[in-house]
Amino acid sequence: MGVTATPMVHMSGVQKWFGDLHVLQDIEFDVAAGEVVVVIGPSGSGKSTLCRAINRLEPINEGEIAIDGVPLPEEGKALAKLRAEVGMVFQSFNLFSHKTVLENVTLGPIKVLGKSKADADKRAIELLERVGVASQAGKLPAQLSGGQQQRVAIARALAMDPKVMLFDEPTSALDPEMIKEVLDTMVDLAKFGMTMVVVTHEMGFARTAADRVVFMADGRIVEQNTPDEFFTNPQSDRAQDFLGKILKH
Repeated sequence: MGVTATPMVHMSGVQKWFGDLHVLQDIEFDVAAGEVVVVIGPSGSGKSTLCRAINRLEPINEGEIAIDGVPLPEEGKALAKLRAEVGMVFQSFNLFSHKTVLENVTLGPIKVLGKSKADADKRAIELLERVGVASQAGKLPAQLSGGQQQRVAIARALAMDPKVMLFDEPTSALDPEMIKEVLDTMVDLAKFGMTMVVVTHEMGFARTAADRVVFMADGRIVEQNTPDEFFTNPQSDRAQDFLGKILKH
């Protein structure tokens, strides 16, 4: 084997407790640059905690996390700087309700990256076009559908030119007809080569867009494989049981 490139996301020996509950156990997890990794598993398996730990939104008790070879600092300006390189899209859209769509997308680049308003506006419009909501730029979030708001949230994260994008169940708060438009946007991102970690219940997305599926249960990574291998030939009893329950419906 040749020299492997530095992983974009590296987690080693990560432990996390909530009180007595051991929610992340001995997590060893790497994501290569340009790789799309989908994390699935039953509720309470630790998926969202894993996702949120990657940029220390959820502090860990033990272990190390690095982004593009740089260890994540505990806190302070260095953490804020590194966090700016990690885009995050949540279940709830977390848009500023009193700011327009355009202002939501340009706020970070202007305040954090020091871009001029003109440059930030130009880039924001490009990104809003890319996610299909440029016509909504002058509206307030409340005037948009949930699917449109989530696509704005994706554009807002992309406006920071992140090295990696984290998605924590980005479609779980949406009506069924809006889920597809958000997933389509994410599939496009994957095609552009964005490094992505996606926690989702959408198995169709996992099958079509993921390079690798990571299955978690009880705070552990139980198995990981290509989507094809995982869905057709799960190795562990836990994964077989999980797939048996969800794929029957």
